[in-house]
Amino acid sequence: MSLESLRPKIQWVLTPIARAFSKLPVTPNMWSVVSLICAFIAGVFFAFGQPFFGVLFVVLNSFLDVLDGALARYIGLASPIGDYLDHVFDRYADLFIVTGIIIYGVQTWQAPVPAWVIGLFALTGVLLSSYLGTQAQAVGLKRNYGGLLGRADRLVLLMVFGLAEFIYPAPILFGLPFLGWMLVVYGFFGHITAVQRFVMSLKELNAGKGQ
Repeated sequence: MSLESLRPKIQWVLTPIARAFSKLPVTPNMWSVVSLICAFIAGVFFAFGQPFFGVLFVVLNSFLDVLDGALARYIGLASPIGDYLDHVFDRYADLFIVTGIIIYGVQTWQAPVPAWVIGLFALTGVLLSSYLGTQAQAVGLKRNYGGLLGRADRLVLLMVFGLAEFIYPAPILFGLPFLGWMLVVYGFFGHITAVQRFVMSLKELNAGKGQ
């Protein structure tokens, strides 16, 4: 079970925050754009070997990513367009952040496996697990947030591993630092999550729950 399952349980926290932000002349979609910009800046900081500031902007990205939907629901502007933009921006945010870490890894890591291979493994795991989660909805099922590693889990891991690398930037095992091993975790558990979501959706389709 991923952290995504906890989102409905924290609405009591999000509602007063959304109420406060509703007083600002900024729409939910504008906050989505700002969230994406924060992810891009985070990727740049990671690429230049500045994990502390990278994590700082990941926190901002995560907060605004939750805020935009909560705000849209609070002020009655929730729409398919906003939902679509949110998921597109999330994928670009994932791409920016992971690519930034890969760029730094290519320059500095001394692992037996090239950094770009580790990065590709991580990136495909991230994107495939996300794709299979939303593709379920495209065939008439509910959006699938199941599996071991959802986006919220990845962001928490990124904050933890990023701060750990800030404190101890040297390699910890097989020439990889903390963020390198985080990409390994992303790849391994991301692909497992993709398979889990594929199997879950296939079972529901075989049971006649789809279109």
